Amino acid sequence: MSTPLWTNYLTQFVVAVVATISFGITFHVPKRHYLAGGLTGAVGWMVYILCYDLLGVTAPVAVLIATLPLTLCARFFSVYHKAPVTVFLLPGIFPLVPGAGIYYTAYYFLRDDRTLFLNKGVETLKIALALALGIALVCSLPLPGREHKK
Repeated sequence: MSTPLWTNYLTQFVVAVVATISFGITFHVPKRHYLAGGLTGAVGWMVYILCYDLLGVTAPVAVLIATLPLTLCARFFSVYHKAPVTVFLLPGIFPLVPGAGIYYTAYYFLRDDRTLFLNKGVETLKIALALALGIALVCSLPLPGREHKK
C-alpha cells in the first residue's frame, strides 16, 4: 500500500522548515526569527517542488517561480519583525541554492569530463541566475506605505 501524495509534500514542508532553521542557527540568526525564517524557506521549497513535480517545468524556471513568493515572505517578515530582510532571505533561499550542481560541476571538471562539466555547469548557472533574478524582481518593488517625500 502506497502512502498518500499529501504526506510526501507535508514531509518535504517539515524538512524544509527544519533545514532552514538549522541554516539560520549556523549563521547566528536571532532565535525570535527562527520560525519566520523556516516558513520562508518552506514556502520557497514547496512552490519549487510543486512547479517541478506537478507542472513539469525545468529546474531554473521552477527556482525563478519559487523565489518570488519566498522573497515576498522574507520582505513581509522583515517588516513584521522589524528586522533586515537578509535575516529571512539568506536562510530562506538555502533549499533552492544549487549546491549539488556546483559540486558535480567541479567533480566533472576534475575528472576531465567536458560534456558533463558543461551540461551541469550551464544548468547550475541558470539556477543561480534565476535565484538572483527572482530576488531582484521582488526587492525592486516598493514597500506599501513607504512614499518618499522631497
